[in-house]
This record gives sequence, structure tokens and C-alpha cells, in this order.
Amino acid sequence: MINNYIKVAYRNMRNNKGFSAINILGLATGLAVALIIGLWAYHEASYDIQVPDKERIFQVRRNFNSNGEILNFTSVSLKLGATLKSEMPEIEYIAETDWMGPHNLKAGEQKLVLEGAHVADDFLHIFQYPFIQGDVNSAFKDPYSIILTASAARALFGNADPMGKIVRIDNTDNLTVTGILKDLPENSSFRFKYLMTMRRMEQAYDFVKEARKSGFGDNSFQLFAKVRAGVDPVQFAAKIKNIEKSETTSTNAMNSEVILQPLERWHLYRKYVNGKDSGGLIDNVRTATIVGILVLLIACINFINLSTARSSKRAKEVGIRKAVGAERKFLIFQFLVESFLTTLIAAVIACILAALALPLFNRMAGITVKIPYNTPMLYVILLSAIVIVSLIAGARPAFILSSFRPVKILKGIRIGKSSSNSRRALVIAQFTCSIALIIATIVIHNQVDYARNRSVGYDKGLLLQAALPGEVGAHFDAFRNQLMQSGVVTNVTAASSPITAIFSHNDLEAFPGKLPGETVEMANFFVYNHYFQTAGMKVVAGRDFREAAADSLSVILNEAAVKRLRLKDPVNQTITWADRKLVIVGVVRDALMESPYANPEPSMFVPLASEKSYGIFRLAGNVDPHTAVAAIEKAFMAFSPESAFAYKFTDDEYNTKFRQEVLIGRLSTIFTVLAIFISCLGLLGLAAFTAEQRTKEIGIRKALGASVTQIWAMLSKDFVMLVMASALLASPLAFYFVQRWLQQFDYRVDISVSVFVIAALGALLVTLFTISYQAIKAALMDPVKSLRSE
Repeated sequence: MINNYIKVAYRNMRNNKGFSAINILGLATGLAVALIIGLWAYHEASYDIQVPDKERIFQVRRNFNSNGEILNFTSVSLKLGATLKSEMPEIEYIAETDWMGPHNLKAGEQKLVLEGAHVADDFLHIFQYPFIQGDVNSAFKDPYSIILTASAARALFGNADPMGKIVRIDNTDNLTVTGILKDLPENSSFRFKYLMTMRRMEQAYDFVKEARKSGFGDNSFQLFAKVRAGVDPVQFAAKIKNIEKSETTSTNAMNSEVILQPLERWHLYRKYVNGKDSGGLIDNVRTATIVGILVLLIACINFINLSTARSSKRAKEVGIRKAVGAERKFLIFQFLVESFLTTLIAAVIACILAALALPLFNRMAGITVKIPYNTPMLYVILLSAIVIVSLIAGARPAFILSSFRPVKILKGIRIGKSSSNSRRALVIAQFTCSIALIIATIVIHNQVDYARNRSVGYDKGLLLQAALPGEVGAHFDAFRNQLMQSGVVTNVTAASSPITAIFSHNDLEAFPGKLPGETVEMANFFVYNHYFQTAGMKVVAGRDFREAAADSLSVILNEAAVKRLRLKDPVNQTITWADRKLVIVGVVRDALMESPYANPEPSMFVPLASEKSYGIFRLAGNVDPHTAVAAIEKAFMAFSPESAFAYKFTDDEYNTKFRQEVLIGRLSTIFTVLAIFISCLGLLGLAAFTAEQRTKEIGIRKALGASVTQIWAMLSKDFVMLVMASALLASPLAFYFVQRWLQQFDYRVDISVSVFVIAALGALLVTLFTISYQAIKAALMDPVKSLRSE
């Protein structure tokens, strides 16, 4: 019986090649889109899935009450780590780390700048990354040890055995290689290429020694914990929530609450609102998933519409089968088998399309997504998807076709008219989805463009940033003079962080007009001479710094800080920070150091001659950038020949902040085009069917003098009305969802009425273009042949 059903399905597809091709192509496109988005969503959701005991691993974070506004920070104190370790038996392992940045590594003559981290000894007990050589219990016995990943070891030592060999770090300390880790997978929250001990960092940097002695208010490190098996995370989080409030002399500690974020939420939930992780990349994953579902739904609607539209063509087949005793349930099963076969063919084509499209998708997304052919679960999911899509797409046609009465069919009474209203409803649903996607795509692009065109507060063109080793920092004035004399730069400065990032936050202890119990947490930048001129930041009140040494008790605030402190005339006012009284000598225009979608943070700039972690270079406009970079590298190597020169252009670094939104914009554009393409395939099929059904009517109208334009208008009118109805339905639905999506941004575009008009007109033009071919073809037919055809 099954074989017979398959033969009938094959013959039906062969005899209706056009409609079968439209069905298969539409379903294949929808399934390919759903497969690609599903693979990407799984990739994003699978971050850190390889870490053992991941459900027991947490990052320790702070919620800081800033006068009723709850701010969340990943920066915590070393005292917090020590207190939790000594007082909380629920913790199995706890480890503090630095911020995992670039360092200069040298092995023999090989020099590299790679991302690495200083970590506490228990870090690799929490994150049990597999060792290729060495072991977790002995690798960090010596504070001057270094653990490399396999790729870092190859880069430094080639094919030689790296164990026991020496790596010089930042031209200061010689570290012994005591372990080799497998390279971290792409879906890992960490990106380090090597690990060093926090004990080495404490011996190398005075600020770490001071932080070890400081209280809960000195928040400069990250902290990770692994709780013991059986510990309830909710109860434990409640237990440690107010642990810092024991330090009653610290305003920061008294306004801080300790919270835990599970490892499984690190990647997708990075945005905190009112102290809770409520959003982040998960918003984009959800958006893309909805797009994928809508595209697949549009493809299913195509199948339903075209199958029910062709019902009259199969009426006699159903009538004869029923007349010779076929039961309705067998007819339903037959049509579902046809639906399954069509979907199966479409799924095979979809897998081929997805495999061909994934390399392009990966380049666009900057990741590596693959079809896991060796995973049995893939085939279970694919088969389940085929069955579900077959049922969704085939159920309605199966029940409609099997419901025909054989007496009426065989007498020649025309059937199928009752399904025309449902087809109209499905076309409306289909184009409602398509128009909603068009609206969403326009809004996403408008939002990205709106933020990109926003004034950043500094001139990011021809601005270069590079980490500076100690030798360059110690002779920075000579280094700067050499570059200025070369003519390849117009200015050079140094700072504690690049312009595109904020590395430090601290409380202000006192300021004019401070209310009792009021707290203000500020972003801190330690800067050297010529900082604002080099960056292109405008001082709008007061003056710039003169020299770092002469202005050591001065501070410059940005406009957001002045507003936050409620200072009407800030210049020459005094604030207290880090037990130092600083005089406000100037106010600088707000600059976007972090997210281009957020409001500028209240920030303070403090001159500090000893802090030169990053060099900032303004390249000369009349010099080729490659020539300028080569000259800077030459001067750099003259002062630090043992270090590698690694740099980034500020505009490139700034543009990376748009990566996720640009990706979603591109994906929505591509998938919206595909959704419209699928919808047009359906319209093309329905237009052909409509023209076929109305062949006699068209012939009569032409015989009575109707023009081609009139017949085109007659055939197009119904479809145009359906699309306009779809636009009316799609507009409020799309507005609701895109408005919710925009809420994640502080700086967001207003949704203009023109967006909805453009989407509706675009859909209307595409509809007219699609159906015009069939309409004009029908209108040009010889009426004699049209009338004779029936």
C-alpha cells in the first residue's frame, strides 16, 4: 500500500512539474533558512558546554546601588575572594583573575603579542580544560610558571617540545613552561592563549600588593567560583548577598550586593537591568529564531495554498477512489504521504543549500558553524522537522481533498469554492509575515546607521592604538619626540586604557553638594600629556592639562559627570577621590568609550605620568598609513627590541562594537528577501491557477472588447487587496516587536511612519511584478482558443 501511495505521489509530482517545483523550492528555501538559523542559535547557546560540572560554576559579580539605580559590575575585590574562600564551606574552589589582556611573549628569537591571563592556582580546578602535557596539580607550583595552549606553543617553539623551556613576558620576567592545554574551542567564553599565576602578578605589580591589603571597595579583578555538589545556588546566593556590608566604613561596600551568574548564562545574558541579567545576545538569537520560523511558516503556507488550489484537478481521482471503496482515512494518509515525500525532497535540497551557504554565513558572522553530520541527534531533529512540516503543510490539503463527495464529483458539480476564503486568509497571513520582516529589517538598519552616525566625541580617523611595554613607557617623551620629528604623526600620547574601552571604575568620596549617603561611581582614565589633542576631544570649559607632573592634583570631567554631580560651575571646584583632593580644571565633551548605543558614562580624567599602558597616535594625513605604521614600529623597536609591536586602528576597533547588530541586520535582510521570494513563488502559482480557472471568463471579456490592461487589472485586483490587508495587519504587529527590540538601547532611533509605507509599497510592487506575467499572458490569449478550451 505504501509503495502504491509513493507511486501515486511521484506521478502527481511528475504530471504537475511547475506546481511541484514551486512547492519543493519554497519548502527547501524555508527549511534551509531554518537550518542555518538553528545551527547558529545552537552554536551561541552551546558556549562552555564542554566544561565539566558547568552547572556548579559561577562568576561572582556586584550589584551597586547608585542612589536607587542598580548598576552591575564584574569587577570585584581580592578581599571578597579571600573572604568567600575562608568563610563559605559551600565553595569548593574559588579563583581571582585579571582582565585577560595582551602581553609580549619572547621565546628565543620569536616575539609575539598574545592574549593571556593571570589566574589564581585553583582556576584550572574550576575550568577543567584538558592538558596535553603537564597536570593541574603541579603546573602552578612555581609562581614563575606559564601554561600555554597548543597553538601558542607551536607559535613560540614550532615542533620542539616546549615543556621546561623559557618564555620571557613583557621583557621583565622569565617564565618556565609547565603545561600545555588543548586549544580552547571557539564556543568558549575565554580567549586566552596562556595562563600565568596571580602570585607572579602580585610580585610584579605594586597595585596588586596594595589590592591584596585593601577592603571591599577596591574592585579591580574578576572572581570565579565552583560550589560543592549538592549546594543550592539560590540559597547560597542569598547567604553571600550582603557579605560586603560588614565593612561599614566603606561607602562602596555598604551599597554593594554580591550576586552569582551561572556559567551557562555568561554568553547570552550580558546585559543587566536593575541587577538582573535580562538580555544581551539572547535578544538577537530570539530575533533570528523568529525570522527563521516566519520564513518556514511562509513556505508551509505556500504548500497549503497551492495544494488546496489544485483540489479541483484531483477531484475525479478522489471521487473514483471513494466510489470503488476507499475510506477517507486512507485518502488522508495518501495525501500526507505525498506531503511527506515533497518535504523529504525539499529537506535534502535544503541541506545542500545550507552546506553551500554556511561558508558565506561564517564569514559574515565571524564564527565557524558546521553541520554536525556525525551527530545522531541531527538526523533525529531533521526527521522530526520533516514530519512536523509535512503535517503542518499537508494536513489541511489532506482533509479538504478527502472530504469531497464522490456523487457530486462524478456528476461534474464544481467543488473547491469553499476553500477560496481560507486561501485568501493564508495569503494574508503569508504577506503579513513578509511585510513585518521588511519593517523589522528597515528598523534594524536604521538603528545601526543612527548609532554609527552619532558623534563619538573624538576623531577616530587616522587614530592608532597600541599596548606599550615598560621600556617604551619609561622613555615615552624621547619616543614621542622621535615620532614627532619623523613627521608621520601629528600627536602622540599615552593612557591607562585605549580610547574605545573603560578599564576602571571608582567611587567619589566627596564633591560639592553631595547628599548624605549618596554614591557616585565614575569611569577613570589615567592620561599623559597631549591626551585630548591627540584624541580630538574638545575641552568645552576651563583648560586642558599642562604637564602630567605639574597637574598631578588636577582632574578633568566629562559633561555626563558634571551633570551627574549637579555642578553648575564646575571649574575650580574640588572633589575627593582615592583619598586625594583634586581640583576640576576643565570639562571635556562627552565621548563614547564603550557601547555606541548607550549614554556616555560619567568619567574623570586624571593626569598620571607613571601610567602609560597604551600609546595613542594621531597619524599625519599626508603620509600613507602603512608608511606611518612602519615608522612607529621602527621607533618602538628602538626602545624595546625584545617586544613585538601590535596595534589597532581606533575606527576598526569602534566598528567591532556594531558586529552583532550588523550581523542581525544582514541576516534579516537576506532572510526577508528569501521570505519575499517564497511568497512570490506562491503568488506565481496562485496567479497561474486563477488564470487557468478563469480562462473562459477572460475569453468572453476579450470577445466583448476588454483590453489587456482591464483584464490585467481584474486578475491583479484580488491579490492587491490581500497585500494591502496584510500591510494593515503587519504594521501594528511589527511595531510592537521592533519597539521591544529597540528598548535594549539607550540611544535608539524613532520609528517613522515612512517605514510602514515603504514596506507596504515594496510588497505591493513585488506582488504586481510577480502576478503580472501570468495576468498579461492570460490577457494576450486568443479568445477563440480560450473559449474552445472549455
